[in-house]
Amino acid sequence: ICMKVLVATEKPFAAAAVEGIKKEIEGAGNELVLLEKYTEKAQLLDAVKDVDAMIIRSDKADAEVLDAAKNLKIIVRAGAGYDNIDLAAATAHNVVAENTPGQNSNAVAELVFGLLVFTVRNFYNGKAGSELKGKKLGILAFGNVGRNVARIAKGFGMEVAAYDAFCPADVIEAAGVSCCKVTG
Repeated sequence: ICMKVLVATEKPFAAAAVEGIKKEIEGAGNELVLLEKYTEKAQLLDAVKDVDAMIIRSDKADAEVLDAAKNLKIIVRAGAGYDNIDLAAATAHNVVAENTPGQNSNAVAELVFGLLVFTVRNFYNGKAGSELKGKKLGILAFGNVGRNVARIAKGFGMEVAAYDAFCPADVIEAAGVSCCKVTG
């Protein structure tokens, strides 16, 4: 066995997802430890104590978790950002931290749009709503999620404008989106 890999999530996985994870990890000659739907931090602390790698979603990998992980070499967040990983503690323990940006960006954009439709149609109070066609939508940040929101909005016939301090205007405009400038 190459590595002992912990996949820890407080939320349940679909059965097909568990089978896919198992196939990938065990197919590479590694041992899978699955900690799913745990309710106590002590369960995570116990599970992490002798693993080489850990994959988490939004679960917290704080200093206490990293202290308990005596053999841990890498921690991967299945998602964007590192806000749930204590990077200082990971560095102190020589643990590499990785993430998977963009993995859920379409699902997040769909949720954003679902909430937008819900709000515009006034589903929460049963009163007449309006439609999205012809409306203007402003997007702050044109990363993976912002680009997918823009794509969906254009499909609804919306006029889309975006601002991103780090994304060049030509990239925004190439997506058929107006680029906003911040002044002041």
